[in-house]
Amino acid sequence: MSGFLRLVRRDLRLALRQGGDAAMVLAFFLLTVALFPFGVGPEPEVLRRIAAGTVWVTALLAALLSLERLFLADYEDGSLEALVLMPLPLEIQVLAKALAHWLTTGLPLTVVAPLLALLLHLDRSGYGALVIGMALGTPTLSLIGAVGAALTLGARRGGVLLSLLVLPLYIPVLIFGVGAVEAQIIGVSARPHLLLLVALLLAAIPLAPVAAAAALRQAVE
Repeated sequence: MSGFLRLVRRDLRLALRQGGDAAMVLAFFLLTVALFPFGVGPEPEVLRRIAAGTVWVTALLAALLSLERLFLADYEDGSLEALVLMPLPLEIQVLAKALAHWLTTGLPLTVVAPLLALLLHLDRSGYGALVIGMALGTPTLSLIGAVGAALTLGARRGGVLLSLLVLPLYIPVLIFGVGAVEAQIIGVSARPHLLLLVALLLAAIPLAPVAAAAALRQAVE
């Protein structure tokens, strides 16, 4: 556990020292959502209908922006080989990196999402489901993204390939996240959708690190 926490702190320090990735993700999220009223019109009813989907799709795309660099810096400076040789299992290291990625991208997106939903006139009854859904869904995005980042490590046009690999796997999170908000707005319980998000997260926690670790070992070899 101490090795896991040290690795999380290391990645957080690096992310905060650079600062650009987290700021870029938030800026993309803010600007993209802010553009929608200009594109579809300022009518509150129109914006209210598309609010949940707009916030979730934009958050999903924003999370993709920093995924390519999840393992890239370690790969380029040779640190990845040292990480593979560490006593701490590589799967646990992947989990630590995914957690650090979520803390620097997914958590800020979750915090900012209600403010942007307010801009889109989301019904008040949907805010709780939006925040809970984002808190459950964004860690799954980071874990799935870690697999894609490991598979495309060192590839030409890795960012494009990463998007093609990861976006189809993000669709269930998107469906259940938006479904939870819509269900709450129409007066139906959001619990089934949120439980499905929990199930996706519980499945991703053990499976994604194993797949990503296997891809990283292949990249090092």
